[in-house]
Amino acid sequence: MEKTPTGTVYECVRCGANVPSEELELRGGEIKCIVCGYRILKKKKPPVVKRIQAR
Repeated sequence: MEKTPTGTVYECVRCGANVPSEELELRGGEIKCIVCGYRILKKKKPPVVKRIQAR
């Protein structure tokens, strides 16, 4: 079973891998992709759609 990350999820700019913040904490807090080792990650936005009623 694949577990869903509950905290912040980052995306590697080079390979596009999803890196959960829990995984970064387990590796000593180092900001680094767990797949390719690239050091530039961007924060992914949650897939939440905000609906506002029009007046």
